[in-house]
Amino acid sequence: MAEERRFLSASGVPIALRRRQHSASCRELAVRGPRLQLRSLSAATSAVWLAAYGLFALCENSLVLSAAIFITLIGLIIYLHFVKIDQESLLVIGSLGIQVTSAYASGKESTTFIEMGQVKDVVINEAIHMQKVIYYLCILLQDPEDPQGVSEVVPLFQSSKPRLDCLIEVYKSCQEILEQRKTAPQSS
Repeated sequence: MAEERRFLSASGVPIALRRRQHSASCRELAVRGPRLQLRSLSAATSAVWLAAYGLFALCENSLVLSAAIFITLIGLIIYLHFVKIDQESLLVIGSLGIQVTSAYASGKESTTFIEMGQVKDVVINEAIHMQKVIYYLCILLQDPEDPQGVSEVVPLFQSSKPRLDCLIEVYKSCQEILEQRKTAPQSS
């Protein structure tokens, strides 16, 4: 069972939240940002190449054109492979843990897994950024030495930066599974 809802990011860009329930204790929540627009990519590339052609016309050195083409292509590859994230997903499995995945525009995926025994809680936190308050979802990891303490805070959806209404949807889904884990009888 999957459902998709539209929201806005903190910067006002449209994003989509897809919720998929695999079982009562397993949910996948994915936030998909806007795809890379060919129009903006073409405009940026054309601007760089026109500037390089202008420099070439002034100094009559073909090295300027070659360098512009080379730098643009390398920059594009770096941007698509390391910067532009198309989708961020969260797979919460009550008995196992939480998997956080980022899918880049080039197709590369980066995955992190957090065991459920390490998870203290999932919370919505707030931060002040550029004279405004933004909200973000994060996983609090339990401190091994102090059961009441937090050893690390793992922020989620850092690229898409969903607004509070979207974060509340994700938070509620995570809390439902965490509550099931807390109320389930502990086997030894």
